[in-house]
Amino acid sequence: MYEYIKGIVTDISPEYIVIETGHIGYQIITGNPFSFSSLEGKETKVYVYQHVREDNISLFGFQTSEERYLFKKLLGVSGIGPKSALAIIAAGDPVPLISAIEAEDDVYLTKFPSVGKKTARQIILDLKGKLADVAADQITVQKATKDISDGLPPALEEAVLALEALGYSTRELKKVLPKLEKEVLTSNEYIKLALQLMTK
Repeated sequence: MYEYIKGIVTDISPEYIVIETGHIGYQIITGNPFSFSSLEGKETKVYVYQHVREDNISLFGFQTSEERYLFKKLLGVSGIGPKSALAIIAAGDPVPLISAIEAEDDVYLTKFPSVGKKTARQIILDLKGKLADVAADQITVQKATKDISDGLPPALEEAVLALEALGYSTRELKKVLPKLEKEVLTSNEYIKLALQLMTK
């Protein structure tokens, strides 16, 4: 419905800014409201996206139309809601994000809040090849960082991810992985065996 709102930045809070135009103050949620600090009291243009739910109507704001475009694309990914999408956009420069998607670098994507390995893979599945035109001249596709769990059978991958979540380092897991790969077990059995091997 709205393309952008142009007005005076009258208030900045940890979650939103207020833009006053036509004697109306619009509360606009942004990923990093304090990035507008230098504009407080000045006129600025904010690109907006109106998000409608049964119990709430919100305006999300962006400094560029490219940021808004990425936000809308992320909203289309299963498992990504407005807050998660905004947190990803708030990281700043969209170029590393798009580069990671094009390179299928799910390790990079899991650095964002609320983005686990499954969601990261869904982002890549849904958006690869659909965002490069946003900053085509700046995108560099680098080889994705190889994750220790890549290419493992599902049960073993699940076990390795669980052990990582428990705080075991990649170095520790690499030591026992060759022995684990020789077995055909359930994820729980892999975890028990790994713990036995690491405590020897």
